[in-house]
Order: sequence, then structure tokens, then C-alpha cells
Amino acid sequence: MSTPLADKLLTWYAARRRSLPWRERPEPYAVWVAEIMAQQTRLETMLPYWERWMRRFPDIATLAAARQQDVLNAWEGLGYYRRARNLHAAARHVVADFNGQLPRDVDALRSLPGIGPYTAGAIASVAFGLDEPIVDGNIIRVLARVFNVEDVVGTGAATRRFWDLARQQLPAGRAADYNQALMDLGASLCAPRNPDCGACPLSAHCEAYDLGIQDQRPVRAPKSELPVRHYAAAVLRSGDAVLLLQRPHSGLLAGMWEFPNVQVAGNRAGKAGLRRSLAALGLDTRLGSIDLRLEHTYSHFQVRLRTYPAQSNGHRDTPKTERPHAWVPIIDLGEYPMGKLDRQIADSLQSQ
Repeated sequence: MSTPLADKLLTWYAARRRSLPWRERPEPYAVWVAEIMAQQTRLETMLPYWERWMRRFPDIATLAAARQQDVLNAWEGLGYYRRARNLHAAARHVVADFNGQLPRDVDALRSLPGIGPYTAGAIASVAFGLDEPIVDGNIIRVLARVFNVEDVVGTGAATRRFWDLARQQLPAGRAADYNQALMDLGASLCAPRNPDCGACPLSAHCEAYDLGIQDQRPVRAPKSELPVRHYAAAVLRSGDAVLLLQRPHSGLLAGMWEFPNVQVAGNRAGKAGLRRSLAALGLDTRLGSIDLRLEHTYSHFQVRLRTYPAQSNGHRDTPKTERPHAWVPIIDLGEYPMGKLDRQIADSLQSQ
């Protein structure tokens, strides 16, 4: 049974449906990769990544057999790298536990690393045609406005409310189109700011539009100011190579490669702290003056980084650390997955 709201949404979607490769051929692996990449990332940004990924890792078995460094390298630039590590780990689970095929059962899908309620519902509905709802940021915005939801996004009450509404409106047998229509509407007409209510197929059903408060929905908790963390990094050269260290395999940017660095207090240059850090690694170096000043904002904090050129004293020292490390020719830096700031340093070296 379908509701008037779902009928209007599906009619709109039939005329406005975006042509995407995983929609034209909704193969489970392709849908899975697309849904993971689309989290926290605009469609226009992730589409070329998806296309390159599918060429490099065309199926679950290929992904499961890949080195983590190759997986992270293919993901570099999309951010939120835990998504890539979870994809890789989940592919190995699928090969080991599900004979290389994504399970059709929602609970089984949710047992895989990185697959939560939204991704499980998306795979189940789009790839397998099951009547499962989904709720993401775009859908929350649509439902919050249409049904004038006053609960603060992120609270338990709001989460339950949005999932209940999504399931209540779900037309039997049309979950794939309905879910994707909601996402498309939220990504286009029902935008976070200045929604195009005049062109929206649901405006006649939208309580927030009727009250003139669509810009006040969804209700979000006030944002706090992001803390700033200061770092100093050494670009330690020996001939045509530079020293890289691999980050731990858990936490921020896990498994990625970086230039030796140290967190410093306040807005101080950090040269002395960096020199001590390098000495603790057993590296005999000479530091130059500040070379680059870089900034990057993560979801919960901002990083400000200063880089210092450094020269090893005539030979390539082996750092006193259990962390994997490598003296990498500058021309080969692209083969090592890095976070955005370290990639900017690498690009600067390669452009010299």
C-alpha cells in the first residue's frame, strides 16, 4: 500500500531520477561501495573515486586480497579513512564467512564492519529489492520539514522518530525507488539553506512549509567552537629521498604515512620540540627555518601545521621506533597514502 506522499515523491523521481552507474545496474558490491563513499561526501566528489575504485577493485574477492596500503591509496582525498579500512575488513569477512557474496539479510549485513542501519537498509532495498527504509542526513531534512519534527537531531527520540516515519511511508515493493527519491529530494530541492519549496512535489504535505519555518527544521543542537591543535613537522631529506613514518593501525588516519611530527603547545613555532622528537628517534639532523604553514579542519578539531626542512648528516639514519618507516624517493611519494596535510607537503616537494 502506498501513501499520497509516497505517490507524489515517486512520480517526481520518475521524471527527475539521476542516472548513476550503481542505479542502472544495482549489483550489491557496487551499491555497497557507493553508499559507503557517499557518507559525508558530496556525490559530485565521490563519483570519480567510485569509478576508479571499481576499476581497481572490481569485486569483493579482489578487494579482500588487496594490501591495506593500496586500499588507502585508492581512497586518499575522500577523508574519513575508517570507511576504507572497514570496507577492506568487511570484504575479507564476506569472503571468509559468506562465500564471497554480500548477505541479503539486514542483520547479517549489519554484522560487517562499517555497515550500520542506513547502509544495511540501502543495500537491502537497492541491491536486493527488500522493503527496508533508510535514514541519512538528506532524508532527515525532508522528514523533519514535512512532518515538522521538533526533536533535536542526534537524540534518541529524534532517531526513533525519523526511522518510524521512513518506515510508515515506505510503499511496498518500491523501497529502492522511494529511498533514492528521498535522498535525491534532500540533495536537490530540500537543501539545507534556501530550499526550493515552490518546485517541491511534497510542498502540499509539508507542515514546516505551511508554517513558514522550513529554515528552522531540522532542529540541531548549537555547535561548539572547534579546538585548535598545533603541530610541527620535519621534512627530513637524504639525497633524493625523504623520511616517512606510518601511523598506528588505529585512531585518526590509521595506517597512513606521514612526515615526522610533534604536537606543540599553543601557537609557538615548535622547532625545539621537533628537534627533541627527532633526537629521541635517534636522528642526527639540522633543522632549517619554517617552510610551510598549513591548516586543515577535521570534524572535531582544527590542525595548524608548520613544516621545517631538515637534512640528515650525511647518511640515512634508521629511526629508533617500532613504527614502520621508509626513506622514500620524492618521485615515489604518490605511492604512499597520506592525509591531506602530508599530501600537501609531498606535492610541494614534487613541484620543486
